[in-house]
Amino acid sequence: MEASVTVITNPTVSVRVTSTVSSFESNRRFNRGITIAEFKSKLEMIVGTPAAYMDLELYNTSDRFLQKLENNDALLGSYPVDDDCKIHVTDCSGTQSGEFTDVSKVDKFEISDDAYEKRTDSVRNFKKNMKLGRFNEESMAMQEEALAKKEEEEKAAAEAIAVGSRCKTQIAGQPTKIGTVMYVGTTDFKPGCWVGVKYDEPLGKNDGSVNGKQYFECQPKYGAFVKPLSVSVGDFPEEDYGLDEM
Repeated sequence: MEASVTVITNPTVSVRVTSTVSSFESNRRFNRGITIAEFKSKLEMIVGTPAAYMDLELYNTSDRFLQKLENNDALLGSYPVDDDCKIHVTDCSGTQSGEFTDVSKVDKFEISDDAYEKRTDSVRNFKKNMKLGRFNEESMAMQEEALAKKEEEEKAAAEAIAVGSRCKTQIAGQPTKIGTVMYVGTTDFKPGCWVGVKYDEPLGKNDGSVNGKQYFECQPKYGAFVKPLSVSVGDFPEEDYGLDEM
């Protein structure tokens, strides 16, 4: 009777995740059965780059380039991904490189405020004549009322948030982030109420300090300050990034 050999493949794989957005390296375990498209969605929560703007490169355990992960419909396990391999995420959106925001090379036309005030063909003069924006007293009064109302809402929301609570932040244009409330109150860097959050992943902007003042302590890139209305407190456990899909 011939002996049989059974090959058992681990359904999950532990990889090192790096990106052009940050020098931080994160170790995460993923299910081999997810597609590259699903894999990108999970990486979005780690590196902050939108899935649609990701290029993925696979490196072996010695950091030697193997290939690109280009087929969104292919399974992660169909690629030669082994434990301790590296997945490098390239942000192609242009926002991280400053491609769309760096105006330092743009020639600028400058004019003094007094000279601009005297011009009859300026936007300011047009607004004055049409009573638009700050030149419309009724509109300005409504804006001030709306601002005061929002400040009251922010204050009420801040009073309902306790330090130590688990939370998620939802800010327009950014992925939802999970973390822990570390600070609630006013700050020196901007007026109003702010919530200091320590994120579970390095998706923040600081270490709990701004302009040299320490409001709370955490690792660099894990801390951020968010307006209270963008913070939801609740039972938000740390993400397991795929293990619940086994």
